[in-house]
Amino acid sequence: MNQIIRIARDLLDDKQAFVIAKVVDTHGSTPRSIGAWLLMKQDGESFGTVGGGSLEAAVQKICRETFSTKVNQIFHFHLNEADQMNLDMRCGGDADVSIEYYSGESVEEYKDNFAILPKAYIFGGGHVGKAIEPLLRYVDFSTIVLDDRFEFANAERFPNAEQVLVIEEYENAFEQIEIDENSYIIIVTRGHRGDYAVLRDAIEKNPAYIGMIGSKKKVFAMFDRLREEGVSQEVIDKIYSPIGLKIKAETPEEIAVSVVAEMISVRAEHGK
Repeated sequence: MNQIIRIARDLLDDKQAFVIAKVVDTHGSTPRSIGAWLLMKQDGESFGTVGGGSLEAAVQKICRETFSTKVNQIFHFHLNEADQMNLDMRCGGDADVSIEYYSGESVEEYKDNFAILPKAYIFGGGHVGKAIEPLLRYVDFSTIVLDDRFEFANAERFPNAEQVLVIEEYENAFEQIEIDENSYIIIVTRGHRGDYAVLRDAIEKNPAYIGMIGSKKKVFAMFDRLREEGVSQEVIDKIYSPIGLKIKAETPEEIAVSVVAEMISVRAEHGK
């Protein structure tokens, strides 16, 4: 997603027109979920995807025509053999795709539509990580999932994440990523060792948010260990742990809601 946003911003800076196609609604089984983007330049070059196959071909044809019509519309695609638009796809669901034309004018007005998404790094692709990732995308975070097990860090498990990384061990996890003050760290690995390794490295990066899952007893022990290693209380106080708002969450899905709600609050304060 962020790659497409950067391309859009570059085109706006160059005052070049382009078209954006977005999946805005789905019903049943579809090749891509809500939020998938495709950008087409005026020369026909495209970036991203709304699903591939005949759907992609139909959307690209509409995008090319939109450079002439300059009309923004929503198109309804029925993804089965009897589809009235003859898409010949067998996903069995429906997809609504918005087509939006952006001229090379009113650049500053358009740029508000292409803000770079904050990156959320989810350390741990287990049940909780899997529940958190799609919610974060729905509220405009770019997601990167990391795990030391391939079966928990793969494109089939996280098909719409910006990136999925298999790491050798959590002790060296930050060697493969770049963290800045706009990054959000979610620590939900499968054990204390992995959680602590990520936490210890994360606090040195000074991200916008560090959240770690765990019971109060576990958190107390972790924080005691940090103090023994010379970490100041001021730094420890910036860690959100136990992670998430206190809503008596129990299931992975409930925990995901509490975590994402907490991150939305932090993001709102961070943006002030």
